Amino acid sequence: MRKFLVVLDDSRECLNAMRYAAFRASHTGGGVVILAVINHEDMQHFMGVADLMRSEALERIEAHYEVFAKWMRDRQGVHPELVVRDGDASAEILKLVEEDTDIGILVLGASIEKGGPGPLVTQMSRNAGTLPIPVTIVPGDLSKERLEAIT
Repeated sequence: MRKFLVVLDDSRECLNAMRYAAFRASHTGGGVVILAVINHEDMQHFMGVADLMRSEALERIEAHYEVFAKWMRDRQGVHPELVVRDGDASAEILKLVEEDTDIGILVLGASIEKGGPGPLVTQMSRNAGTLPIPVTIVPGDLSKERLEAIT
């Protein structure tokens, strides 16, 4: 089964990427893998504080995941899987794609902010020619109805 890989983060554009991945998976009989990456650079503190911060990050990830997973299951009939990694998002995406050969498309949401599409979209776009899978970039301001219509 072909899987759509989508990155879970706190950005607004993440919602459209999740929707797109779920709609495409539902319409094509595919699956969804949701990757959440905990960046250790944000946790350069004493060990006890870093452990607490990681624990809180995991709780936040699981809460966000459950919201998306429930919607995907109930509305789209898709049962996503959650993968949580520690490190740099770009590197972890590449590692996961190498490990799970069923992942066929990376879905990223582009920011509508003035600063550009976002650091992950920018970085992955620069490397698009050498990536082992295609990348779909979903505009952050597309409506749910428009997303559903184009998928």
